[in-house]
Amino acid sequence: MQLIKDYESVRRRTEEICAPLKTEDYVVQPVVDVSPPKWHLGHTTWFFETFILLPNAKGYTEFDPQYNFVFNSYYESVGARVIRTDRGNLSRPAVEDIMSYRRHVDNGMRRFLEQGLPPELHDLFVLGLNHEEQHQELLYTDIKYILGHNPLLPAYDPQRQSPAANTNSDGWLHIKAGLYEIGFAGEGFCFDNELGRHKTYLSDYSISTSLVTNNEYLDFITAGGYRDFRHWHAEGWDWVKNNHVQQPMYWYNMDGQWMQYTWQGLQPLQPDAPLCHISYYEAAAYASWKGLRLPTEFEWEAAAPQLQWGLRWEWTESAYLPYPGFAKAPGPIGEYNGKFMVSQMVLRGGSEVTPPGHSRITYRNFFHPALRWQFTGIRLAK
Repeated sequence: MQLIKDYESVRRRTEEICAPLKTEDYVVQPVVDVSPPKWHLGHTTWFFETFILLPNAKGYTEFDPQYNFVFNSYYESVGARVIRTDRGNLSRPAVEDIMSYRRHVDNGMRRFLEQGLPPELHDLFVLGLNHEEQHQELLYTDIKYILGHNPLLPAYDPQRQSPAANTNSDGWLHIKAGLYEIGFAGEGFCFDNELGRHKTYLSDYSISTSLVTNNEYLDFITAGGYRDFRHWHAEGWDWVKNNHVQQPMYWYNMDGQWMQYTWQGLQPLQPDAPLCHISYYEAAAYASWKGLRLPTEFEWEAAAPQLQWGLRWEWTESAYLPYPGFAKAPGPIGEYNGKFMVSQMVLRGGSEVTPPGHSRITYRNFFHPALRWQFTGIRLAK
């Protein structure tokens, strides 16, 4: 049955991402935005147990009633939960307990799907798969942060290669003014924040056919970009000063040579590789320094069919807001996206750690402007 194959494939990939880890790596939470890998393993399992099995599967036995408190993320309607900052303080449940939890829920889901998935649960089931794929990407980014902030800078996987050097031409795609359709339409899955397809008027603009490279951003650093307030938003300039920021995350200047933490550990900086791990503040400052700007999310979407994208999540100049006609779904699932539509910026595209087929041209990622542990980069516009 295809649904079982899809389910097992997604669940298997999550555990494959964790395969290179040592047991101790599963528990670490260096900062609030990074969750311990074992929490991701438990939370994605909790989603299927809480929203599909417990309300719908006759004869299913809950694995442990206390796990709702441990693995609920932000669903107020589902009950109390461990606060986000304390996820790394949980030595129990142990990793082996969480793996047993996954097996228990997987067996329950397999039996439930074998009986035939009720049509009214199809969308929720597909949402569960996409939810786990989101956490697969977060697993990669959180694992890199955990290992990349360990003083030993250990490799995650010595065999894992970063994307090839940026080979796009240094050119511009010119888009004529007009009305453009924005948002998801058609068959297949999308998140609720992609809905409300609507027309948006765009003035003439141009968008770069290539991402900013490490070497190009190094010119900004060398020119004193982190010391020149003129290119920074006031909030960004405060962020630079308060956090003593002088380069992208995972960059190190060691005896005059620029190094970068990678999947393979500390390596020389690849000058032609697409820039990675920068905040919105840095992206906007670099664009200003170049006398250019970031594209809006609408400009990005209108141009994307003619661009190569997917190596880096690309910061846009757009605040994360609802589309016209956006409505929250009833029940707990209504908490999925709408409640976060404040104080965040939209990113478009995808990255080297986005699961295959997970992103699409209308996908709207969103993060607070100071965050840079995701695989974020820059595409310029004018």
